[in-house]
Amino acid sequence: MPSKLFLKKPLNVLLKEAEGDKRLRRVLGPVALTSLGIGCIIGTGIFVLTGLAAHDKAGPALTLSFVVAGIACIFAALCYAEFASMVPIAGSAYTYAYATLGELFAWIIGWDLVLEYTVAAASVAHGWSKYFQDFLSIFNLHLPSFLSSPPIDFDPSIGHIVFTGTIMDLPAIFVSLAIAAILIKGIKESSGVNTAMVVVKVSVVLFVIVVGAFFFRQENWRPFAPYGYTGISIFGKTVLGLAGKGGEPLGMLAGAAMMFYAYIGFDSVSTQAEEARNPQRNVPIGIIASLIICTILYISVTVVLTGMVSYREIDIQAPVSNAFAQVGLPWAQGLISIGAITGITSVLLVLTLGQTRILFAMARDGLVPMSFFGAVHDRFHTPWKSTILTSIVVAVMAGLIPLRILAELVNIGTLFAFLIVSIAVLVMRHINPDVPRAFRCPFVPVIPLLGIAFCLLLMFSLPSENWLRLFLWMAGGLLVYFYYGRKHSRMRNYVQSQTNN
Repeated sequence: MPSKLFLKKPLNVLLKEAEGDKRLRRVLGPVALTSLGIGCIIGTGIFVLTGLAAHDKAGPALTLSFVVAGIACIFAALCYAEFASMVPIAGSAYTYAYATLGELFAWIIGWDLVLEYTVAAASVAHGWSKYFQDFLSIFNLHLPSFLSSPPIDFDPSIGHIVFTGTIMDLPAIFVSLAIAAILIKGIKESSGVNTAMVVVKVSVVLFVIVVGAFFFRQENWRPFAPYGYTGISIFGKTVLGLAGKGGEPLGMLAGAAMMFYAYIGFDSVSTQAEEARNPQRNVPIGIIASLIICTILYISVTVVLTGMVSYREIDIQAPVSNAFAQVGLPWAQGLISIGAITGITSVLLVLTLGQTRILFAMARDGLVPMSFFGAVHDRFHTPWKSTILTSIVVAVMAGLIPLRILAELVNIGTLFAFLIVSIAVLVMRHINPDVPRAFRCPFVPVIPLLGIAFCLLLMFSLPSENWLRLFLWMAGGLLVYFYYGRKHSRMRNYVQSQTNN
């Protein structure tokens, strides 16, 4: 019986399921997939978290943080691209783990991805709210304070959770629910909306880089690394670098651990593999192209932002638009806010889209209820029930939990997923070396091993609370698996029926 916990799902079974009655519609090409990746990567990471990470973690050395995080992502992205070319099925790392490491590991990574995408979407909705309110302030319009932010926040100066005196973040709740309506309509329509938003926000990002460069001041880069170049902790004990009042690590590597969140968009491309027209070719293109483009844009914006305004004076809620206001360009504030609102909306759209596809893949395997999470709309061919539920959960989290907590929580889930995929490539090369691969990760085993090493390094750079939350989430997930998923596993039941016969 213990061996059945690691029952692997054969590749031929995965590919056959994709052509079944409950399949998704293949309508996405390489441009649409790359656009989805950019749509998810460029958003809260560039318009919100750059300010938070520079102010609290790394200072101007955040530019190097992006380089480190980008390198780690390149290793993981090459591993993702190989799997996406082999297993062009909805589910991303969950599906890859099922094919290589077995059902229990697949459940663990699937449950982790649920955490990653849900929390990421909530933090994105929070960022959308702040820029929306920043845009309203241009016209001297303000929401009632009790509806403008979550009721709690983390204060790094004292290292504790504090009450803000508010009730909820109403705009964050609104945009989370509005996204559900777009996604239920259909993947093709959602992709078109996303592409239009990507054009707008990339244009604004280029405006920030070009115009902001004229206001770069070298003195704002002194000191370049006020918190140092390290920032590594092991389960809450800082072993390299400075520690904040709450014991959290500070420094360039700590900034990289926080900004890793900004790159999860390329991961979302793989969740759309089952809706790609030529997934073996187009998904690897979408993954790698979106990562390269966005890494260049991230580094450029960070250089400009930390050069325009001292890291001590960066507004952590709406850093980019506020920086232009501080240098005497208030007219640019509205333009950037519109770009940020548009950009962050597309991120929320892609994250929610990815979340529902993960649940769809798990439902098809019987690990979560198929009647709900696998229900495909008769007209729109989208998993509409899980889309509604996901959006409601995201809305509640976005309205009640602050950005500082959400951002760090999602990072450990993302890093854990990338770690599993890097390991899975090594396993698949060993157990299925002859399976056709339209894209092959180069320099195996070096690239996967470097991906594993970087992911572990950045995971250890996160505060200990994130490890605790991850363990608690995983413990809850294991209870769900052993009390529901294991009993309803289609693969397990199939093997059992074959044994009985």
